[in-house]
Amino acid sequence: MFTKTRFDSWDLPSSLLDGLTALEWTHATQVQKDTIPIARRGLDVIGQARTGSGKTAAFGLPILEKCAPSGALQALILAPTRELANQVAQELNALQGNSGLSIQTVYGGTDLEKQARSLGDGVDIIVGTPGRVMDMSERGHIDLTSPTLFCLDEADRMLDMGFFPDIMWVIERMTARNQTLLFSATFPQEIIDTANEFMNEPEFVLTNTEELDIPPIDMYSVRIGRANKLWVLGRLLSRMNDQDQTIIFCNTKRMVDLAVQRLSKHGFSVEGLHGDLSQNQREKILKRYKAEEIKTIVATDVAARGIDVDGITLVVNYDLPVDLDSFVHRIGRTGRIGRQGQAWSLVSRDDAPQLSKIMATYGLDIVETEAPELPEGIDRDPVKRQDDFGETADVFGFVQLHLDIDPATAGSSLDVSRWFTDALRCNEMAIGDVHFDNGSTYISIHTSKVGLAIKALEKREMAGQRVAATIVE
Repeated sequence: MFTKTRFDSWDLPSSLLDGLTALEWTHATQVQKDTIPIARRGLDVIGQARTGSGKTAAFGLPILEKCAPSGALQALILAPTRELANQVAQELNALQGNSGLSIQTVYGGTDLEKQARSLGDGVDIIVGTPGRVMDMSERGHIDLTSPTLFCLDEADRMLDMGFFPDIMWVIERMTARNQTLLFSATFPQEIIDTANEFMNEPEFVLTNTEELDIPPIDMYSVRIGRANKLWVLGRLLSRMNDQDQTIIFCNTKRMVDLAVQRLSKHGFSVEGLHGDLSQNQREKILKRYKAEEIKTIVATDVAARGIDVDGITLVVNYDLPVDLDSFVHRIGRTGRIGRQGQAWSLVSRDDAPQLSKIMATYGLDIVETEAPELPEGIDRDPVKRQDDFGETADVFGFVQLHLDIDPATAGSSLDVSRWFTDALRCNEMAIGDVHFDNGSTYISIHTSKVGLAIKALEKREMAGQRVAATIVE
């Protein structure tokens, strides 16, 4: 059972307690309770810290306590993205209260010389991305022999993004380093192996996933093929009011661009956010989104790391994330400060196992439902629904139809096959197995011809009678 620990029970410096009070934080989260006392003793720590667990304060408070406002670099924190570096720096600045520490960010996509001038005025803590830290240290703007404290945030994401060679380059030059803190949501073997190379008998802190801070929001899933995800998305967006803000998650930059293009074509005002945009472009979009000038953003997980907007009422997983933690990170964007929030996941047949895994891992109650109804006053779908038979097709692309015609009337299986090849004027390879069962007739037809087959039955008789067809799920 998680027993609560008050921050003021730790004898922290008054400036940090003031910062915590200003943030209205009174009790430590599980990862903070487990990590902070160990880190304050100067030991190396490897911590499991998932989204919403309070990990920034878990490493931030011990680092802030050990640093003095001298203008000499004492601590380096590496993060995988510019957005996360900004987010960490902002939280550290809030936590430090009136400590007077200079905390600066160093990342690519912005003016290097401008960042260098800021560092030249003195810096106590740097929060940066690996590539830019390397670049600025090679140019002489950062002295890596100076800091004694090193923190690696989101190590698993760093590994995925190929940063570990850069990180090792930085670590090798940190000759005064005497404490290392590493945080990761998951622990691939490569991280454990690499950490053992540069950490000194680290303490492991494994926070129970049950302590995850999942907001009390309504969660729904819609089983829908990829061809009609945009149709469902159109319905969800048409239900928004003037106070709502939405974020739509896609797994790739290309999918973000396609979604923005298609939604714009159907009259929706949306902006895309991904790593191919310049830092300046991304910051402008985020600023407008926070000012509620933009109501809907389509983003990848990495680009969305810096989005912290209280007005988000709807999160849509257009694509289900590949890694489980990203799902919690996404849905945590809504339901802030007591607001009502919803998270909808558009789930194709191929996505279903991943959704089951997410639900089982976190014990989430995600209600499977139909696409939402159109709101009052709108009688036409913003995006037209398409025929999509791929969800019910077998591995060879065939869909089974149930025909309400008695086998005795239908004739032989060859008669039924010929009727369809004649009616569709198609190659016999598009017509699959025909079989009879319990007074019904079944036929398999390739997905490319299913729509035509249903229309042909509506227009023509089979064996002298009208026949209705239904798809066998």
